[in-house]
Amino acid sequence: MTTGENAYFSSISDVSKKLDLPSHVLRFWEKQFPTFIKPTTGAGGRRYYRAADVAVLDKIKDLLYKQGYTIRGVKKLLSTGGGSMVADAPKSEGPKNISEGEIDQAIELLLSASLALKTADG
Repeated sequence: MTTGENAYFSSISDVSKKLDLPSHVLRFWEKQFPTFIKPTTGAGGRRYYRAADVAVLDKIKDLLYKQGYTIRGVKKLLSTGGGSMVADAPKSEGPKNISEGEIDQAIELLLSASLALKTADG
């Protein structure tokens, strides 16, 4: 499979660079939004994203980081028929100050990371 900026499929590292997100965040979002993010896996389980997957990831990033939604809020938005918004909605400038949603998101991420560390330690 071919990877790169203009290729049909992009590797997780290419998408990570393009969206300025760590790879582990992309993998986490795959688990949180499995209906909307479905990368193809190649040899050895490597992930390859289509342009549509990258667009969905970009919109989820916008909803979470700029519009102040929590992961739970984005899930609710998507489950109530807002799924078309993910790919179609224009990006907004978002809040200038830290919102309650961003604080909730940070708490959720910290709790998720803490749980993952506890699970990994056995």
